[in-house]
Amino acid sequence: MKEWFLLIDPIPLKGSLNMAVDEHLFHSLPGEPCTFLRFYQWARPTASLGSSQKAENVLDLEFCRAKGIDIVRRMTGGKLVLHHQEITYSIASSDLELFTTTLGGSYKRISQALMKGLEKMGLRPSPADMAPSFYARGNLPCFSHPAQDEIEVAGKKIIGSAQKRAGKKFLQHGSIPLRHDSALLKSVSLLGTSPDEIRMTSLSLALGRDVDFHWAVNHLVAGFLNFFGVGLKPLTFTRADWDKIHDLQKNKYENDAWTFSQKTLG
Repeated sequence: MKEWFLLIDPIPLKGSLNMAVDEHLFHSLPGEPCTFLRFYQWARPTASLGSSQKAENVLDLEFCRAKGIDIVRRMTGGKLVLHHQEITYSIASSDLELFTTTLGGSYKRISQALMKGLEKMGLRPSPADMAPSFYARGNLPCFSHPAQDEIEVAGKKIIGSAQKRAGKKFLQHGSIPLRHDSALLKSVSLLGTSPDEIRMTSLSLALGRDVDFHWAVNHLVAGFLNFFGVGLKPLTFTRADWDKIHDLQKNKYENDAWTFSQKTLG
């Protein structure tokens, strides 16, 4: 049986630190097959930009500053996500046997594992069909529409994900709302009072009761174990790991040259 490394962060972290940890996991992948599975939270509402998005095209920057909403840019692609009252998962892997050699193939297998976890919670998830062209080409936020093979419940998006690949390695992370706040998402994302519907739901809304982080993570972990048939062992960082993570946090994810001007910092 293959073994993955599991990291569940016990306390919410600053957005720049969350992104630095994910990137460190990606860079830590060895040449042989290896997989890191992580679940985490955010210390405050944080808007994350896809790697190629222009902040001024998708974010109400004045609103974010006034309301104390942090802004980070992910190393992955995809659209604007507001991380708030949610579970975020990430998978960094170099295992082509389990995850295939393509973005679409690995994305679909991860979605199938996530759906197993949602089913264990009592939900009936399904993979979404192809998104409409205006969503794919436009500046709408991630949770305005489900994209192909993203996950929905009762016709509404419940998980949004993005992936970065380099050779045999990839990082995928995604947002799973615990509670629903489409009004804040509209304000952050320039939709404001737009009549456009935000087609999102949350675990608490879909289940009809309040859901906490640890309860949901336990079911998601069980879904991954059930689908992939792997074992898990805890991941702990060394002092050298934390030095690299904090260096990434300071010099990349808290650097305006990366966050706002799309300048490649490595």
